[in-house]
Amino acid sequence: MRSRPTGFLLAAFAGAVLALGGTSASAAPGSADAATAPAVKASASGDFGTADACYTWSGTLREGSSGEAVRQLQIRVSGYPGTGNQLAIDGAYGPATKAAVQRFQAAYGLGADGIAGPQTFNKIYQLQKNDCTPANFTYAELNRCNSDWSGGKVSAATARANALVTMWKLQALRHALGDRPVTVNGGFRSVSCNSAVGGAANSRHMYGHAADLGAGSQGFCALAKAARNHGFTEILGPGYPGHNDHTHVAGGSGRFWSAPSCGI
Repeated sequence: MRSRPTGFLLAAFAGAVLALGGTSASAAPGSADAATAPAVKASASGDFGTADACYTWSGTLREGSSGEAVRQLQIRVSGYPGTGNQLAIDGAYGPATKAAVQRFQAAYGLGADGIAGPQTFNKIYQLQKNDCTPANFTYAELNRCNSDWSGGKVSAATARANALVTMWKLQALRHALGDRPVTVNGGFRSVSCNSAVGGAANSRHMYGHAADLGAGSQGFCALAKAARNHGFTEILGPGYPGHNDHTHVAGGSGRFWSAPSCGI
């Protein structure tokens, strides 16, 4: 996306704030105004000058912040909640979000202060594509069932949104394993697609939370073990019935990890 002069951006941004009654927030990805929203992007020098084609943060976020800008940040750092945890995507910058930001910052060699400012956002901009998916994963990989995300246990929009969070968790997993490619064999399933492959009646695939991973160069067990650190509350792998040929990872409520052949 081409950058506009800083003065133009600031004037447009101020106009948008007044129009919204004082609320300053970039347009949400996929909204009608997303392409023209007066968003600004943090530069390495610390100013906020150029727009990002996906989503742009207009200022520093820290513990106590709230709103859509925080929710968008939480999606990008959802793969860094700490071992066994899952980060709530709720728009509230509390201690868990601060800790996730710190882990993200440390993973990429940034100052790990838990405050999301120019350096943190610039790293996210480097990682995200124009459709807000992370650099190494696509919506197509996460949905081999249909083209519109319909027919699952949640609305199509919710299934697609859940899949986006899953992709950012996978990006964190991939980075932790040396940035070697992670093979995704499948993700979202409609009820009919799930039935056709013999999926469990309550499969998280029908919610968009899940992905089935091929061994790749890491091996099933390495994927299963690393997944414990990156926001996956359901991990099924070798030794669990029907999972000797893939590692299944998913988000959602509760926790169930079982890959006996991997010591999980």
